[in-house]
Amino acid sequence: MSGLPDGLHRIARLETAFRPGPWDFATREAARIDAHWAQARAENPALFDGKVLLMRDPEIVSAQDGDVLRGAFFETDFRSFHAWRAFGSPADGAFNCFSMAALHTCDGAFLLGEMASHTMNAGKIYFAAGTPDRSDIFGQRVDLAASVAREMTEETGFTPDEAPAGPGWSVVVSGAMIACIQQRLLPLTARDALARAADFLAREREPELVRLHAVFGPQDIDPRSMPDFIQTFLRDAFAAQPCG
Repeated sequence: MSGLPDGLHRIARLETAFRPGPWDFATREAARIDAHWAQARAENPALFDGKVLLMRDPEIVSAQDGDVLRGAFFETDFRSFHAWRAFGSPADGAFNCFSMAALHTCDGAFLLGEMASHTMNAGKIYFAAGTPDRSDIFGQRVDLAASVAREMTEETGFTPDEAPAGPGWSVVVSGAMIACIQQRLLPLTARDALARAADFLAREREPELVRLHAVFGPQDIDPRSMPDFIQTFLRDAFAAQPCG
């Protein structure tokens, strides 16, 4: 679909532009989208029809410092994106490309969040993330590193200064989904980080996450609630860690 093979790709950096333009799916399926949105809102009144960014023309190219993911984002309304996902992400040149913060504690655990009941992905467990939006546009560029830093802080309370980014990205491609995962190095044990996150979430009025979960190894992966692309990242990350 995308010219990108499904699976995990190690990427040195991202080069993502903002290139506005119409989305044929949103125009062609307007009536069906409206009907779907009415039903979705009836089931979950907390859903909000804001603006989000989707990607066109993704490609991975070689550069002197390593492979680079390139693509161009356009803006659409959330109701159209919600319907597109519900309809199976039909192939029309659009891709759901987003960034995630893989918080990694000093004792080797990854911290994942359990989505709250009012969110689109209620009950699912994955890294702090969000669909990019207007706040991630800087001139003609879409900054997914800024997006992941913002989402991490808003959802977990950990700031970019205390959880700096590791080098590069792990990009997991699955059909029309492109998850750009950035490790964030947290100088806390999993126990201390979970306690602090719990305190942060308890003080939030309507948090995106219910709680954080610590994953120390493949034995902690939950295939019932962790999407396949999260499982792919975790298995690869733990396989790359030195034993002992």
